[in-house]
Amino acid sequence: MSYPRKGEKQIAELANGLIDPVLAKRAGINTALLGSWDEIAGAEFADCTRPEKIAWARGNDDGGFRPGVLTIACEGARALFLTHAQGELIQRVNSFFGFAAVHQIRIVQKPVYQPVKRSRTPPPLKGAAAAKLEDMMEGIEGDRLREAVKRLGTAVLGKRGR
Repeated sequence: MSYPRKGEKQIAELANGLIDPVLAKRAGINTALLGSWDEIAGAEFADCTRPEKIAWARGNDDGGFRPGVLTIACEGARALFLTHAQGELIQRVNSFFGFAAVHQIRIVQKPVYQPVKRSRTPPPLKGAAAAKLEDMMEGIEGDRLREAVKRLGTAVLGKRGR
C-alpha cells in the first residue's frame, strides 16, 4: 500500500473539503455522515433510507447546545418499520457524532434511489451502412463476439447518419 507523499493530498480529501461547507450550510450534515450511512442505518434500512438534513435549533436563551432534528427520506411502507426503530437509529447517529446531536427523527416518504435508465437499442442499419458492417465482420468466427461487434457497429454507424 502506498501512502501520499509529503505535500500531496488525495482527491477525496479535496472534494470533501469543498463539499462539506456547502452541505453544512444547506443541510446541516457532512460527507462523513453520508458515507457512513449504510453502517449507521444497518442492513435493515441502508437500502431504503437516506439522510436529508439536520435542522439545528436556533435562538438558545441559555447559550447551551440543543440537539437537532434529522430528516430521513424513506421509501414506501418501510417508513413504518423505521418509525418503530427510530430510538435505536437516534442512538447510532449520536454515537457516530460522539455527542447528542439528534433528539428526533422526521421521516419523509419519497424515492431514495433513482432507477437506472436502460439505453435503448439503436434501429437496425439499412442500405450501404448495413453492407459495410457485414463486410467488416466477415472474418469474425465466434457467435457471441460477432453479435457484440454487430451491436457496436450498429450504434456507431447509425449515429453518423444523423
